[in-house]
Amino acid sequence: MVLVLMGCEWTYDNRTELEKIRDRGVLRVGTLNNQLSYYIGPNGPTGLDYELAHQFAQQLGVQLEMQPTHTLSGLFQVLNRGDVDIIAASLTIRKDLLERFRPGPAYYFVDQHLVYRNGHWRPRNMQELNKKGARIAVAANSSHALTLAKIQEKHPSLVWESVENTHDDDLLKQVAEGTLDFTISDSANISMIQRTHPEITEAILLSSNEPVAWFMNKKQDDSLYALLIEFFGKVTQTGELAALEEKYFGHVTSFDFFDTRAFLRAINTKLPTWEPLFKKYANDFDWRLLAALAYQESHWDPDAVSPTGVRGMMMLTLPTARSVGVTDRVDPEQSIKGGSIYLRRMLNRMPDSIDQHEKIWFALASYNIGIGHLMDARRITETLGADPNAWADVKERLPLLTKTEYNKNTRYGYARGYEALRYVENIRRYYQSIVGYEEEKERAKPIDSNTSQHLEQLKTINAKNTGTSPANASGSKQKESKPK
Repeated sequence: MVLVLMGCEWTYDNRTELEKIRDRGVLRVGTLNNQLSYYIGPNGPTGLDYELAHQFAQQLGVQLEMQPTHTLSGLFQVLNRGDVDIIAASLTIRKDLLERFRPGPAYYFVDQHLVYRNGHWRPRNMQELNKKGARIAVAANSSHALTLAKIQEKHPSLVWESVENTHDDDLLKQVAEGTLDFTISDSANISMIQRTHPEITEAILLSSNEPVAWFMNKKQDDSLYALLIEFFGKVTQTGELAALEEKYFGHVTSFDFFDTRAFLRAINTKLPTWEPLFKKYANDFDWRLLAALAYQESHWDPDAVSPTGVRGMMMLTLPTARSVGVTDRVDPEQSIKGGSIYLRRMLNRMPDSIDQHEKIWFALASYNIGIGHLMDARRITETLGADPNAWADVKERLPLLTKTEYNKNTRYGYARGYEALRYVENIRRYYQSIVGYEEEKERAKPIDSNTSQHLEQLKTINAKNTGTSPANASGSKQKESKPK
């Protein structure tokens, strides 16, 4: 209940938190500006927490207003002031937050690691770290600061810095650049940033299975909280949460330092030459996905030739090239155009039972091993009691195509399914690296008044909008609404 002075009269606001949100018509969500939770890319807002918040706002029947901050301290301040209804920023549940805020259900789990730069001295334990006098810094008011405080109880002489007005990504980049010796970060965030800063390496595991949740103010009543519990129960039961986690985390579990470093070098040296052609023939694909596919196929070498006779930028077979109108496979423009047409053909053949945002991964697997073998893998998946429409389930069964006990009953027989799995996951990682590279390039540009105004407008997103995916990003439009 809120007491409000109106002129000379006192009035009571007896509305529940849920009623206030619905009367306002807007769900206000505080978040952090990063690749994991929320950021505005070339095709509009994206991020795991953004997509979940978008769905939650839809369930409430209101618009979504994302309010990003650049620091954890600022995030907690806006929640305390009542400027936002919920914090959705992939924060771990910890004791100090529980004293002030109410967490929602845990929606994934992370490990905390001490992080250093590859090639730098690596400590075997925290005691050794302290003896060397290395500089370690974490963001103020973070779970990582709490972790260091606990470690300091056992090692009182441990010296570390709690930095205001920063966040994990900034500190991780400082470690990658060599201006900071060590920091602490969560496993999910480390995997994300390694796509653009492969120098980041895990040194010491400090904690395991830390639950991640959204947070609300403890002063709020139970009306919004009850629906939040119901929402996470629903997306867990329907598999929507698993699909989103596969989208953002499914391809980052493995990491190859040398491959990632070589790819980032190619982004700088080779991609600018071919970027105009990828953009020209992307059609309704995200051009960066087409570029990632081409790198997986040929490392952006228009004269590439394989032992089996496929050749060119997109490594087309002769029959495939003819079917998409390519007369010269080593002509880069023809090859990129033909590869885009062929990928679209594969995508169009994916069953409607597969979620729209996941069809592209199935299509890429078909590009590699053929649609017949992919359908065999889906049948094997279903036979084993898993979901043939979920990429997370099918990709685990793709390697079974090499085993006689499984492929003897399939329509198309043996196939190197493990190669198709690696093929798709590599493309997803390359795609993420290009996205991260482009994002950092945009952030490095001076922000003029028009750009600043545009970013402010994009903070408020109509809850009825559909999300974007690499398969349809350039053809999907975001409808904007005016901030309240």
